[in-house]
Amino acid sequence: MLGDSWLWAPHLTPSRAALAEADTVAQMTSGSRQGNTGGPSWTRERTLVAVKPDGVQRRLVGDVIRRFERRGFKLVGMKMIQAPESILAEHYHDLQRKPFYPALISYMSSGPVVAMVWEGPNVVCTSRAMIGHTDSAEAAPGTIRGDFSFHISRNIIHASDSVEGAQREIQLWFQSNELVDWADEGHRSSLYTA
Repeated sequence: MLGDSWLWAPHLTPSRAALAEADTVAQMTSGSRQGNTGGPSWTRERTLVAVKPDGVQRRLVGDVIRRFERRGFKLVGMKMIQAPESILAEHYHDLQRKPFYPALISYMSSGPVVAMVWEGPNVVCTSRAMIGHTDSAEAAPGTIRGDFSFHISRNIIHASDSVEGAQREIQLWFQSNELVDWADEGHRSSLYTA
């Protein structure tokens, strides 16, 4: 046995501090996730994660998928697309008045995007901790941006920032028939307790 994977492969997992922060938030919100038996339970939570053109061009898609799978999340949808301006305009509608908006749309349409939907307990909060701060200079080592990003405008990845935002973004990027609700029987007993 090689030992703790945190010691042997820190570049494949978020930092302990990032995961501790996600777990703290999860514990603070877990009261709404308690089942009738008093044990932990969870409602199906999904989030949109998108590897941006710079991440695709740098061949980081596999690294991103590996981190989410190792965290125990279930991939229920994935596609590579050249994002049309209509989707990007809706996705970034809250940034339309910002001076960098035209450059952002140009960048996001400059190459393919790999859009994914991940499912699991507290996946929205945890994925935000896993990707790290928007500004790569502020992103902690062990996060995706901390390990791979080198500029705020080329920061590898997007993840939904709230459950409501995730629902909106998933509907924007995916048709319902593009999401697969598959049984994860091999991990259900250890990850998805009812």
